[in-house]
Amino acid sequence: MIKQTQRQIRNRLFAALTPSEFAAIAPGVKSVKLELGQPLHRAGEIVEDVYFPETGFISALAVLSDGYHLEIGLVGAEGAAGVSVILGSNTSYSEAMCQTGGLAWKISTASLRRAAAEHPHFRELLLRYVEVFHIQVAQTAACNAHHDLSQRLARWLLGAHDRSGVAELSLTQDLIAIMLGVRRSTVSVAAAQLQRAGIIRYQHGLITIVDRVGLENAACECYESVAGEYRRLFGEHPRDLPPLPTAA
Repeated sequence: MIKQTQRQIRNRLFAALTPSEFAAIAPGVKSVKLELGQPLHRAGEIVEDVYFPETGFISALAVLSDGYHLEIGLVGAEGAAGVSVILGSNTSYSEAMCQTGGLAWKISTASLRRAAAEHPHFRELLLRYVEVFHIQVAQTAACNAHHDLSQRLARWLLGAHDRSGVAELSLTQDLIAIMLGVRRSTVSVAAAQLQRAGIIRYQHGLITIVDRVGLENAACECYESVAGEYRRLFGEHPRDLPPLPTAA
């Protein structure tokens, strides 16, 4: 069960519950450690558990017939992976994979559905998040088809920054290429362009966001389109998270 107080919770959906809702749901929720590259859901398989990230972020990946994976959305402390089960589906359309290590809250699909049925406000929060995630997926498709790679890379880094809460991201060019559906060599060109502008620093598989405002200016309108919908539905920006816990 959740042992932290609600005020200590970083996941926005749990943090937005009323105290009575949180107290009722907490006993059925477990804390789990997520590992880099860990698959949480497989495409076409039963979704047994739903994950509410506290730290790090998760990619939703479309799996094509030739085995190629392409990212269609990101999930972090603003939402949950597998939450679409409240719409009635038992299986996952996409694969959910951890892009970073981190912590998350895990609740069984059965427990989530029961909690949503018993607590209308919780169900409303989950449905709002399903809506904003679907908006993210649709906007990502439009972005991949229309905007140049440097804009798309800036958009993706902003989304990763929002969800992870950290400015230093451990990302290889191979991983970024998979996420954006491009060749590794083109990622090098786009990253170099942002680095020359003083927006990021990239070395040894570590990308550091040096200039957040500059990164927003370098991104296409797709980033703000999704962030704006989040604000409309939740009244706050997904990057406005409590500070990460620090060591004692």
